[in-house]
Amino acid sequence: MGKKRTMKNRITGFDSDNSSGDFSETNHKVAEMLDLDPPQCNRTGKHNGARQLHENGIKKHRTSLPALMFSRSDFSVWSILKKCIGLELSKITMPIVFNEPLSFLQRITEYMEHIYLIHKASSHANPLERMQAVAAFAVSAVASQWERTGKPFNPLLGETYELIREDLGFRFISEQVSHHPPVSAFYSEGLNKDFVFHGSIYPKLKFWGKSVEAEPRGTITLELLKHNEAYTWTNPTCCVHNIIIGKLWIEQYGTIEIVNHSTGDKCILNFKPCGLFGKELHRVEGHIQDKNRKKLSVIYGKWTECLWCVNPATYDTSKKNEKRGGDQKKMKPSEEAGNDEADDMPEIQETVQVIQGSKLLWRINSRPPNSSQMYNFTSFAVSLNELETGMEAVLAPTDCRLRPDIRGMENGELDLASKEKERLEEKQRAARKERAKDEVEWRTRWFHQGNNPYTGTSDWLYSGGYFDRNFSDCPDIY
Repeated sequence: MGKKRTMKNRITGFDSDNSSGDFSETNHKVAEMLDLDPPQCNRTGKHNGARQLHENGIKKHRTSLPALMFSRSDFSVWSILKKCIGLELSKITMPIVFNEPLSFLQRITEYMEHIYLIHKASSHANPLERMQAVAAFAVSAVASQWERTGKPFNPLLGETYELIREDLGFRFISEQVSHHPPVSAFYSEGLNKDFVFHGSIYPKLKFWGKSVEAEPRGTITLELLKHNEAYTWTNPTCCVHNIIIGKLWIEQYGTIEIVNHSTGDKCILNFKPCGLFGKELHRVEGHIQDKNRKKLSVIYGKWTECLWCVNPATYDTSKKNEKRGGDQKKMKPSEEAGNDEADDMPEIQETVQVIQGSKLLWRINSRPPNSSQMYNFTSFAVSLNELETGMEAVLAPTDCRLRPDIRGMENGELDLASKEKERLEEKQRAARKERAKDEVEWRTRWFHQGNNPYTGTSDWLYSGGYFDRNFSDCPDIY
């Protein structure tokens, strides 16, 4: 019993969900004991030679995947998608070569890459500065999708993913709570009890002939505990162009509204579609207003680069001067609409033009030099499926890191990954038929359905208990 408890603390630094979240010096030392063996390069995914164990006392995560990605040029998706125009895609099986070696639950975890913005928001005494930091976090949370044209694996019903990053100050748990329709619920909290971040995502995918559109549904909630504040919003729509022919490219568009339910302040951000000439590609523009709709700050930038804020009067003056000196770009023949050829990716315009007097809110992290050969993963994404020595004994048996199809793809074993994917999907179908036969309803483990406490809309709420690590009743899904 004592040995099991020691191993548990190596992974989490927590005794239970009731812990204070504070890490003692002993816990720091125990966490460093996680890597029991020297690093070595193998096909298991447990170690990677490019990863150093520790540097200045901080645990280092791997910097590359065990194998480079496969070329998709020899595969055609048209034979599968041509009958699906206008339909919802969650029930359609795609060739595994179009996937990336992460589950959608791990993809959601990438919201946490720029978690320092939440810590920053919590540290601000001024509510306007808190909203600016929260807005920057909301934009940064979707920045990892840039050039990520691979499809994450659909989570199996009951699949989970946990991540604890002592260096970044958070722990995170997610669960696939519904299969049809697919719903993923997540919950995260600061290790210093400064925030709670939770939500449920209902991705709605549609095929429109030359593109696939992913409309995110579900509410995202951030609570800043020190200030007794809650913020809610939904993510913009993501569209992948040239699914059939041409170079794949991504844009995000739509308006998101971040509401501070304590002060009544709102941040309205417009993710702009690229437009006819591509001038608006990746651009984000909006403002923060108080409960009386008075503009307090203007926010602008690109979700692929950076975000700035400036005084509304300064912004208006800058825009007026820009219009006086601007000239209209003439339409090129290749930009004419209405043809059936590939939608050429618009030429990326100059980086964000910074208005004098602006304050930088966020800048994107640079990606690894070989990111294009690793599914365009960020450094944070590269680390998400890492399986270290000793983790299997502590993780829930439903954790994504233990999925054999994702592990096989990450290791470059495409045939194995494809067979395992088919086996897991068939096992899931058989389990569903058995439950129907016995008239037994599926029971979620870590989340329950309810109403969002701030918006009143339907949501999935964390039930607690995951980090007590009693996994005896977890289903056998792999």
